[in-house]
Amino acid sequence: MKADAVFEGGGVKGIAFVGALQVMEQNGYTWEKLAGTSAGSIVAALVSAGYTSRELKPIFEELDYMYFLKKSGIGRLPYVGPMIDLVLNEGMYRGDRIELFIEELLRRKGVRTFGDLPGGKLRIIASDISRGKMLVLPDDLVEYDLMPENFSIARAVRMSSSIPFFFQPVRLKREGKVHYIVDGGLLSNYPVWLFDVPGVPEWPTIGFRLHDRQTRSEETKVTGLFSFTRNLLTTMLDAHDRLFVEKAHAVRTIFINTLGVRATQFQLSAEMRKELLLSGEASARKFLNHWNFQNYIQVFRNSTPAQVI
Repeated sequence: MKADAVFEGGGVKGIAFVGALQVMEQNGYTWEKLAGTSAGSIVAALVSAGYTSRELKPIFEELDYMYFLKKSGIGRLPYVGPMIDLVLNEGMYRGDRIELFIEELLRRKGVRTFGDLPGGKLRIIASDISRGKMLVLPDDLVEYDLMPENFSIARAVRMSSSIPFFFQPVRLKREGKVHYIVDGGLLSNYPVWLFDVPGVPEWPTIGFRLHDRQTRSEETKVTGLFSFTRNLLTTMLDAHDRLFVEKAHAVRTIFINTLGVRATQFQLSAEMRKELLLSGEASARKFLNHWNFQNYIQVFRNSTPAQVI
């Protein structure tokens, strides 16, 4: 069955998307258009380039997430380095390794720019904090005098994944001024409405959302500015898991239990990766047990659902 897919942001927890995708693909779902925020943009980009869940599974199972936490020369200084980088470069870590990682995977499929994909195949959400505006890439690149079809998908993913203060923002120029582009989740972490059309759609949009059902009992100590900043970011990112989703969107959403894993838990054990994959699979099976596209149309598409930003 044809469907569009929208993936929520969620840091390292995004590996669970692969498990859910596997079940959906095994049940005959194929993806027409894809969109994602932050970690969701990584999965959306790779699937749009032709990767299947079967191909993605070993990639994410074997990935060393600490690889992405590259520091600059100053950032390598013990204790104070990351905070100096935060002050001087607006981020503790550079973020270029995310771009290189995606760039290489896309290259294996013969894809580099948005122009290498069918028109409208992929949408990536980012945030321009200089204007306080949500960006839908590649469409909004024209506002920065950039050609959407020539823009690197890997660079767009890096923009969407640049967690504020954690990763350094990507800079774009607009009307001679520098604009700072960061994690799309800051303004729209779950844009499940993105592909909605007036009236009755030909096929559904399926949302993939990370949902933490566990209450964390552990406390993390705040011993200084560095640990304060890290805990602040983690709290902000994980709070998205508990946001309300209105019923019209909830019925077309696969809610994936993230088992208490934090968005910035980069030292993710092999066992926990496997558990997240299995959780994604179980969540997709549960969704398919009650999902019915025709029922969704009858109940919810008499009028266009409101946007949730």
